[in-house]
Amino acid sequence: MENETYESLVLETPAASPEDTHRYFMNKLAVETDVSDVCHDMKRGVNDFLLIDVRSAKAYEECHVPGAINLPSNMINEERTSSFLKEQVIVVYCWGPACNGAAKGAARLSGLGFKVKEMLGGMEYWRKEGNEVEGSL
Repeated sequence: MENETYESLVLETPAASPEDTHRYFMNKLAVETDVSDVCHDMKRGVNDFLLIDVRSAKAYEECHVPGAINLPSNMINEERTSSFLKEQVIVVYCWGPACNGAAKGAARLSGLGFKVKEMLGGMEYWRKEGNEVEGSL
């Protein structure tokens, strides 16, 4: 056991260049935001984005982020988004990290020509951070 050598799993694949790493994370930030950033903006009256809860109507009625509208991801289409402004950023969220509803919604909305960001953590992390919610629960 004393003479065993271990190869690094971390360093097995070489790290990207600083330029590639910077580009990667900037691209990631262009399509993601988080609960803290959304809450920060809302508390300061920043309303330059549209917040969409892509969960079911029942889930939305029970509990949602204040100011969010409900548009389940499987119902996103040209007709239902005709009143949305193409130049306005849309932020979508679903249940939480284990839910891909927000990703599906973002894909559909961006496919219709909208600028979209996914709110990481969704409703689960919104509540975990103790933020205000609306609904029947």
